[in-house]
Amino acid sequence: MKMIIKRGIFLWIFVIAFIAGLVVLTVDFVKNGEDWVMQPYNSYVYSNGELIGAGKITDTNGRSLAETNDGEREYNDSLTTRKSTLHTVGDTKGFISTGVQNVYKSHLIGYNILSGIYGITQDGSGNDMQLTIDADICDIAYEALSDYKAGCVGVVNYKTGDIVCMVSTPSYDPEDEPLDLDSSDEYEGAYINRLLSGLYTPGSTFKLVSAICALENILDIESRTFACTGEYDTGSGTPIECNATHGTITFEEALAESCNSAFAEIAVELGAKKLAQTAKELGLTSSVSVSGDIESSTGRFFLEDGDADDYIGWTGIGQGDTLVSPIAMLRLVAAIANDGQAVSLNLVESFATKAGKALDLDFTVKDTPLLSSDIASKMKSLMRNNVESQYGDYNYEGLNLCAKSGTAQIDDVDSHNTAWFVGFMDDDDNPYAFVVLVEYGNSGSKTAGPIANKVLQALVDD
Repeated sequence: MKMIIKRGIFLWIFVIAFIAGLVVLTVDFVKNGEDWVMQPYNSYVYSNGELIGAGKITDTNGRSLAETNDGEREYNDSLTTRKSTLHTVGDTKGFISTGVQNVYKSHLIGYNILSGIYGITQDGSGNDMQLTIDADICDIAYEALSDYKAGCVGVVNYKTGDIVCMVSTPSYDPEDEPLDLDSSDEYEGAYINRLLSGLYTPGSTFKLVSAICALENILDIESRTFACTGEYDTGSGTPIECNATHGTITFEEALAESCNSAFAEIAVELGAKKLAQTAKELGLTSSVSVSGDIESSTGRFFLEDGDADDYIGWTGIGQGDTLVSPIAMLRLVAAIANDGQAVSLNLVESFATKAGKALDLDFTVKDTPLLSSDIASKMKSLMRNNVESQYGDYNYEGLNLCAKSGTAQIDDVDSHNTAWFVGFMDDDDNPYAFVVLVEYGNSGSKTAGPIANKVLQALVDD
């Protein structure tokens, strides 16, 4: 009898251990199954370390950007399109970490916990993905950037959040990878999507931030005048040089003329704490999420109480140690255009099985209020005046453009300037916000401005 009891206890211990082990295995499978499937040695998904099992990726018009045929990953027939959409689509090795082929690879191969990768074994590839970008517009942006060493262009519908253009250079042909890709200066940073992952000195585009801070904190700022003598001496450190001697100018004129003297004076009056708070509230010190899963680099803003006035002044005109990602600046101007609301930025239009069945996958995040409707309206008017009085509507015919240029001086050599042009079309039929950045550019309005015009004109004519 005792032997039977002992055997019964042992059996129960064995059953409990078995069930516990099964639970652990199940939890581990649910938690890590996707990672197991995505290992490079899985020949259904990879070949020689390169992704082959993914479904088709198309632009918003249905143009194929990447697809698998006979076990080979193929890109668009056009060399320009392959290069212009490379950083959005990504490479098959995953070196371009923000590319959709890397971020959404499990969705693209069609993995799920019940059927694994059955779709690949049956159809040769997984689920199909449609993006929001327009490849034709990306081609135009790429060709406009091709005369320069490096840069990026981003365009978003500020009402819907759909990104219609995302281009970064230098790029390369994913079907004919250069042998010197990792060693040549020509391809320096070619794996980086500069729109998302680049961090740059903002130059005078940061005056948008200083202007917003001033509108929020200085009651009479719109009626103030400033005396520009060609520099502003804060009383500490090196005087802040202006780009001209503007004389007596208003707040509106100071933004249009991009007067360093006026905005350095404004920054010093505001102080480090208020400028830092505004930069944070406008999202320049946090990452920007695209489709919920793609994250940008986090901006850096170093002002704090106790900093010298000259440092505050330089920071207020965008020439301090501040670094921002182009897409964060894009989100800011989109919010100004959209009455202060930053809509969720989206790159993924849809997913579907090979049979055409839509997959209910939500890649969006909630909208974010960046500034009040009243401040947004005032900034819209100021940015519209920039174009009317400074950049010239004739250079942007029919676009009803609101914009701000920036020329960030990286060192004493003019050719090392970073040229910015940011803004939006105040047009309900064409609600597009944009950012153009050119490394080693000349000036923002002269270098980046014409690129913005080419891309936006193509969108309007599309």
